[in-house]
Amino acid sequence: MTGTTRTGSIRPEAHPWSRYVALGDSMTEGLGDPGPDGALGGWADRLAALLSAHSPDFAYGNLAVRGRRLDDIAGRQVDLGLELEPDLVSIIGGGNDILRPGADPDALAAELEDAVARIRATGADVLMATPTDPAGAPVVERTRPKVAVYLAHLWSIADRQGAYLLNQWSLTFLKDWRMWEPDRIHMSAEGHRRVALAAYETLGHTAAEANWRIPLPPQPRPGRIEALRENAVWAKEYAAPWVGRRLRGRSSGDNLPPKRPDLGPVQPTGRTHQDP
Repeated sequence: MTGTTRTGSIRPEAHPWSRYVALGDSMTEGLGDPGPDGALGGWADRLAALLSAHSPDFAYGNLAVRGRRLDDIAGRQVDLGLELEPDLVSIIGGGNDILRPGADPDALAAELEDAVARIRATGADVLMATPTDPAGAPVVERTRPKVAVYLAHLWSIADRQGAYLLNQWSLTFLKDWRMWEPDRIHMSAEGHRRVALAAYETLGHTAAEANWRIPLPPQPRPGRIEALRENAVWAKEYAAPWVGRRLRGRSSGDNLPPKRPDLGPVQPTGRTHQDP
């Protein structure tokens, strides 16, 4: 099995993967997208549903836990994930590290590459993803220089290790705040839907839902007073608790188990479509 970065017009070869394991933090866990009746939610769950159409014995596990830093994702999660003998692994992490003062994107990239190399050595394909562009995001925007360095490393890692790389930085629709939850950190259900389809195409498939690239209809910009009010609510309800947890050395995912620790079938939902 050989993965490839997706650059320009180069289209990778799609595979009928049958054992997909997702590793990561809240993004991969699927916060912001509970799914119908809580049965399917998040871009990785949606991607698994898409991929399941190409393999009759498809099985999926998701070891992601909100708040996890890269040392956990690249260490414990990789250990547990490889025990499931996957043929496709998505590994996305580093965002929670970069938000912290003193984060070193070079060291994070080296840690991630070691993990990717371990996975690739088993013969499994690897899907990574760049961070989204934090421009315009309150507070998080200040991390943009480090995010850019980390992003550059990801392209190099994907090239050296033969991994697939979803370029979220290029997904301009993610600059629309309707793609995000009110906390401005986690994607909304629509954001997860579109990222799943982008990942599906990164893996060489063609998504029947072609509208995922189309921006949402424009909406009026909030006035100055309204914007100040919204920012004040965000600071009180989301930013302050986040800072408080960091000061106490806590995480929103403390003591939470993985959402899908074992491989199992994916229940199709009608929200995702396979290749035409």
